Amino acid sequence: MTAHVPGADAAALQAADASSQPGPEGSKPEAAYHAFGCSIFPSSMAPAAEQAGATLQQEEWGDVTYPLLFIQLNQLFSTPAGLEWRETARWIKFEEKVEDGGERWSAPHVPALPLHSLFQLRTCLQKGTVLLDLDAPSFKEIIDKALSRQTEEAELQPELRERLAALLLCQPRHRPTKSLLQLLVELGLSPCRGKAKSWSEPGAQLSKTPLKEQLRNRFKKKVPPGAEAAHVAVGEVEFLEKPFTAFIRLRRGVTLGSLSEVALPSRFLFILLGPRAKVKSYHEVGRAMAMLLTDEVFQRVAWQAEQREDLIAGMEAFLDELTVLPPGKWDPSARIPPPSCLPSPHRRTTAHQPDRQSHGNGDMAAAGDRAGPRHAHSREELERTGRLFGGLLQDIRRKAQWYGSDFSDGLHPQCLSAVLYIYLATVTNAITFGGMLGDATANMQGVLESFLGTAFAGSVFCLFSGQPLTILSSTGPVLVFERLLFSFSQDHGLDYLEFRLWIGLWVAFFGVVLVATEASHLVRYFTRFTEEGFCALISLIFIYDSLKKMLSLADTFPINWQYRLDNVTFYGCICNLSSPGHSSTGNDTPLPSPMAPWQPPAALAMLSRTQCLDQGGHLLGTSCQYVPDVTLFSFLLFGGTFLSCTVLKRFRSSRYFPVGVRKVVSDFAIILAILASCTVDAALGLETPKLLVPSELKPTNPARGWIIFPFGANPWWVCLVSMVPAVLVTILIFMDQQITAVILNRREYKLQKGAGFHLDFLCVSLLMVVTSITGLPWYVSATVISLAHMESLRKESMTSAPGEHPRFLGIREQRLTGLAVFVLTGVSVFMAPILKHIPMPVLYGVFLHMGVAALNSIQLTDRVRLLLMPAKHQPDLAYLRHVPLRRVHLFTIIQLLCLALLWVVKSTMAAIIFPVMLLALVGIRKGLEHIFSLHDLSWLDSLLPETARKEADGKQPRKQQEEESNSEESELMHRRGPEINVSVN
Repeated sequence: MTAHVPGADAAALQAADASSQPGPEGSKPEAAYHAFGCSIFPSSMAPAAEQAGATLQQEEWGDVTYPLLFIQLNQLFSTPAGLEWRETARWIKFEEKVEDGGERWSAPHVPALPLHSLFQLRTCLQKGTVLLDLDAPSFKEIIDKALSRQTEEAELQPELRERLAALLLCQPRHRPTKSLLQLLVELGLSPCRGKAKSWSEPGAQLSKTPLKEQLRNRFKKKVPPGAEAAHVAVGEVEFLEKPFTAFIRLRRGVTLGSLSEVALPSRFLFILLGPRAKVKSYHEVGRAMAMLLTDEVFQRVAWQAEQREDLIAGMEAFLDELTVLPPGKWDPSARIPPPSCLPSPHRRTTAHQPDRQSHGNGDMAAAGDRAGPRHAHSREELERTGRLFGGLLQDIRRKAQWYGSDFSDGLHPQCLSAVLYIYLATVTNAITFGGMLGDATANMQGVLESFLGTAFAGSVFCLFSGQPLTILSSTGPVLVFERLLFSFSQDHGLDYLEFRLWIGLWVAFFGVVLVATEASHLVRYFTRFTEEGFCALISLIFIYDSLKKMLSLADTFPINWQYRLDNVTFYGCICNLSSPGHSSTGNDTPLPSPMAPWQPPAALAMLSRTQCLDQGGHLLGTSCQYVPDVTLFSFLLFGGTFLSCTVLKRFRSSRYFPVGVRKVVSDFAIILAILASCTVDAALGLETPKLLVPSELKPTNPARGWIIFPFGANPWWVCLVSMVPAVLVTILIFMDQQITAVILNRREYKLQKGAGFHLDFLCVSLLMVVTSITGLPWYVSATVISLAHMESLRKESMTSAPGEHPRFLGIREQRLTGLAVFVLTGVSVFMAPILKHIPMPVLYGVFLHMGVAALNSIQLTDRVRLLLMPAKHQPDLAYLRHVPLRRVHLFTIIQLLCLALLWVVKSTMAAIIFPVMLLALVGIRKGLEHIFSLHDLSWLDSLLPETARKEADGKQPRKQQEEESNSEESELMHRRGPEINVSVN
């Protein structure tokens, strides 16, 4: 019978073993009763296991942290030269074995071992020596004390103790992790040496100080800082008649010379030596001990244990969670790969509490238990103070303490990659929206205005905002309103820029009023339903615009559908400088072929197309409209850039190259993709459309100036009438800004410096005044680019145990990257000679990558995929375990209908009510409470504030709720990062 942990209950199997082994409580029937009672009777643990659970419950998991353990298993082997200790396995989170031949470590895997070895280990703890908080400065003294403090029935003769001590003090042979270069050097030298050099020869004594090989061992990079070592030594010796076992916990971590593969202070030791038996039995018991010490719950028991019974109680709790795999139904030699995420140990200790009952679908109490923790916006920044500008003052006080570190934290190489990536995205966005604004407003606002406005507004926002990771930009909804406003002004004979100035001033006034009244607390009503609808809309706009721009190339560079290779001799184009109706070549003049050199008649000029037209000539020939297949190659650049960005971004989790190389490639993925595509374009030399940046500081439309005056062009009453559209713009700006702010400040991102909802909206409102007076575009938080900015600043653990994915640590919060991006955007006017070499299809490919990545990272996309999957192929998602599939599909269809309605409204003349439709999403979400139970909504969405308060009253303590919720959400986040982000690992 084989088993692996953690998992479901296996205590019933303990009853069989309890009949042959005395339990910690002594009574065989009682042990069997409790073992069988796991699945039938109320108590799910033996008394000792319940004691261990009670001990752990008294301690908050976040209050006390213990060092991670590096566990090493040394086994005694008999060689022609004598007995020798060899390292056969090691653990940090998962098991690694030394493969046959002793030259290679296996891949990390979940350990699996015979169930009987655990029962034998329990007997060892019951009958062997247990020393807790032992004071000993050296390994020799530890062994002497362990041998001298044996129980009477297990006490050894003095001569046997001496032989055993001498054996235990022998130097073990380790298998260090070597670099590829070291392996190649050893391979080249091995013919000269006969065999690779080992750390020690059989019988060599343990060194009192770490060896050079220990200090140089590359495996130390995988060991987290502050870790300690645990040693397991097992084997059989012929001079012993009965087993010698000892479990030792040192009071202080002590470096035991060359005992460990990695030079670490040691804390735990387990020794099992016995007479000749089955060598595999000793080995499996040692593996069982190592597996126990890797378990976080038992590890805490081992640290807190005061007597032998505490250790046995911890093991009983461990056995209670065991999962048994029947023989014949799986291959015991198969190695189970490490899972992408592990359950929280806090959830394991609370899983069997009597008051934790399973709730059925629609249970209001279950919704209440989840309401508090799953509501991501019940946070300090959104609490109302009841004073004018109270929330703003709190934001300022909160962010002021971090202002200095906001600049020092930006001095990191990763920030350079983020600056280059977001700069190119911002420049492309400025050109795209600037061009569309120029088309919509007769160049009253164009590309240059877009560049200057982006640089000015973005720089000011990064310096003074509450969340400087936000990237300001012109957005699709604002562009729609600008187009409608210009059309209205033209139809009614009003000056567009002056009318727009008054709207901007009123919007700024309304914005200040909203900040003064702390209206930002309303974002608590923006649940995942609203956030995902808005995020999906913006992502689809990015995808649609990038594809639309690429398809428009077919008009500028038409595909040569009529080109035939066999007719190449008939194709040609010449410049005729004579009158348009006369050709000096006559009807018999052959047309030149573009495929070979050709000498024109004397009357025809060899001029370029531009020179010919400038001198009054005209073009003659069948290939005058011929252009190379620029459209085809542009699509190749477009698709190649998109695929390169996607592949290189995922390179961090690749199996190839060292982790340092993978991290650098992943951090600079977008830049590398752009450079590669630009290199291919330059090598082929085709005239693909390039990035054109304005090179002169003058308005795009010469009829306007840099300052817009409030009176003179329009009637006086326009300043009052403009209040009406200003209300709509205020709603639009508020929804656009605050939904993006909510997404960026979600708890999953682990931001440490807090948010500033009121301060951010004040900055956006005041910037409306400046941009309206200067006739620059209006700016608001750009959802997709801001998410890309945060994704490029992800922090992950530098060290991770073998088999463990790097832990997401948060975002590098600082102001330098955003400030550098916007300063570079302003300077781009003077960088036109460099930027003109970047093909536009490459930047459109980056746009597509940003849109697709953002769309793939929201739960809505996962649920849309479920619509197309048979039930047996659907992934094991948390909400599918608690919500019926038909209810999940209904929720998804409602979200898709709302998204389609937003798209239709945005794309038609009804776009004037688009801000109201965004606000209506909150009302629709409220109406869903009449269709779905609170239980279903708590899994598919988060509850609205007043509902959460009603249902959370009288439920579990808030601390426990947050722990459970965070543990559930961390499983998803660990697998693919924050819930709404731009890239997934």
